[in-house]
Amino acid sequence: MELRDEVLREMVLLRERTPDISGSVACTVDGLTVACDLNADNAEQTAALSAALLALSARMAAMAGKGALEETLISGTAGFAAFYAAGPTIVLTVLAEPGTNLGLLRLEGRKTAASVAAIASRKR
Repeated sequence: MELRDEVLREMVLLRERTPDISGSVACTVDGLTVACDLNADNAEQTAALSAALLALSARMAAMAGKGALEETLISGTAGFAAFYAAGPTIVLTVLAEPGTNLGLLRLEGRKTAASVAAIASRKR
């Protein structure tokens, strides 16, 4: 099975486990889409911005002396966007609806990011 298919399977499982998640995108740290589970037409833009945000967040965490980046969470009036480093080469972006249980989002997002990282490391 190809990287894209295995990663997409994990993303679909994430959405099935967490009903308030509306979709997700996995991309390389260079901003290239690996897999997309979104209903939107802007997957490439989401991937590019996700990679840039992850790089900025990791730099800020290091500069502030807060250790390794675990996640970045954006809270907006129409929901949430959570960003996870899935190993050294993949960024996982998860979009969720307003009222989402943030504890569950964080738990499931991290679990999926770890699964995606394991898949990516096997596929090298």
